[in-house]
Amino acid sequence: MTAAFTRVRVGAIDVSTITESELAGLMANGWRDGLGGWIVTANVDIVRAASRDPELAALVARAEVVVADGMPVVWAGRLAGAAIGERVTGASLVFTLSARAAAEGRSIYLLGGDEGVPEAAGRALTERFDGLRVAGAHSPPYGFDTDRERLGDVVERVIAARPDLVLVGLGFPKQERVIVNLRPRLPHAWYLGCGAGIPMAAGQFSRAPTVLQRSGGEWLHRLALEPRRLARRYLLHDAPFALRLLAQAARTRLRER
Repeated sequence: MTAAFTRVRVGAIDVSTITESELAGLMANGWRDGLGGWIVTANVDIVRAASRDPELAALVARAEVVVADGMPVVWAGRLAGAAIGERVTGASLVFTLSARAAAEGRSIYLLGGDEGVPEAAGRALTERFDGLRVAGAHSPPYGFDTDRERLGDVVERVIAARPDLVLVGLGFPKQERVIVNLRPRLPHAWYLGCGAGIPMAAGQFSRAPTVLQRSGGEWLHRLALEPRRLARRYLLHDAPFALRLLAQAARTRLRER
């Protein structure tokens, strides 16, 4: 489907200026028209990976909507001259899109997280949103995506459940590659690559205080929660890249004046 909203180049990808509420409305309109869609939540790590690897940039470009999940991405877009009004995170969209699914009488499927986590997230969401239907929840085994038979089993589970919204929390680019396999088989569904959004919905991880979220410091909160897993990525890779990204956006804006 073609969505009418502005996009801005950030690194190697085109980021949409759509707001969270507008995105929920776009999804609902798609359901009514029999059209599905795919949402990529582009944080600094995803922009960095796509900027280094043309294949990953092409993968992201296949999605209907790419939102700015990360304040440096928002700031870079604004420096480049686009009116990105807000950060739109995968963790927040899990709730916003589930709420809209409940209001529309639609169903969701949760794919990803440790064993038992997607089921716990499903229970938390149904308790929060009256009328929400959970079509299924599954925690795939480690390495399933590299084995054709196990990948096929995961895909078939989702297809058999026939959900309207699939929340895929497997990390980039694994979740996006799984979505590519699902879309032709279930074209009328919407897909959200939500990273850690499923364990957050289940209460396994907490989000940062609002002031940190708005100031671009949520990564410090995540780093404190998972220092072993995230320290190298955040400190050695993402932080320097974010500075280069902002500098590049500023130079682009100056050249256009």
